[in-house]
Amino acid sequence: MNNTKGTAVSENATPLSNLDEWEDDVLRRYPDPASINEDKKVEEFRNYEETEKDGVKEFYRINHKFQTYDFVTQKRDEFLKFDKKEMPIWDAFAFLNQLVDDSDPDTDLDQMQHLLQTSEAIRNDKHPDWMVLVGLIHDMGKTLCLFGEPQWAVVGDTFPVGCAFSDKVVYSDFFKHNPDINDKRFNTELGIYSRHCGLDNVTMSWGHDEYVYHMMKDHIPEPGLYMLRYHSFYSQHREQAYNHLMSEHDHEMFKWVSLFNPYDLYSKNPNQKSWEELKPYYEDLVAKYLPATLKF
Repeated sequence: MNNTKGTAVSENATPLSNLDEWEDDVLRRYPDPASINEDKKVEEFRNYEETEKDGVKEFYRINHKFQTYDFVTQKRDEFLKFDKKEMPIWDAFAFLNQLVDDSDPDTDLDQMQHLLQTSEAIRNDKHPDWMVLVGLIHDMGKTLCLFGEPQWAVVGDTFPVGCAFSDKVVYSDFFKHNPDINDKRFNTELGIYSRHCGLDNVTMSWGHDEYVYHMMKDHIPEPGLYMLRYHSFYSQHREQAYNHLMSEHDHEMFKWVSLFNPYDLYSKNPNQKSWEELKPYYEDLVAKYLPATLKF
């Protein structure tokens, strides 16, 4: 059981059949522009009540209820010491592959295949090799599941805590169950922050994005760190809901986030090379930027 300032957090249910179901939901909300049916109205793509699975809705009910400022502070204190485990990155990939549900009718890709498709699409477009590495590791934070973290504390759209929740966040109505909405410190537009303070001064909801950012912040160039930290911050890079917190530097860096996200969401290559063919390149790439073992 997780606790936040003495308040029990007991809803550790698994409303999603697998973690990838959240990413499938993102694709329904933000479909590939190249595949949009011109006869379908734009607003139909965001009709959650008619299109979302019950598990996704339940996921966000729990997520929005428990992602409080105090909860995030607790999780940062617990996990950002990186004192739980140490292993080579390839062992971490082996674990991520266990997160695929074979009964999922929408995909037969394991995590490694998804990561390779993302990174290979980036490489094929001749972006810098550190961005190829970002494609390979952007979901590494899902190793939080190694430590018993519930789904709602691993995946999901991310958003700032410590200030008012935007109605642009998916299923924002569920924030009415979040204690912070009645806390005068946190329920105003700026909350504990100042206007245009910059996202580096803002506490984001807890999940795999924040975790992998801190894991990699000493190893990858700043644009890549923005990609890792904010690739699930859809209410900003798709809706511009938190411009009042963004600095000019954030806006510049979010050009990189916008560049990265289509590779994450839409890279599907049925003719993907095998891991055996790709292994030498990626082993050299990882060795170039990362230590032999990573701390989790």
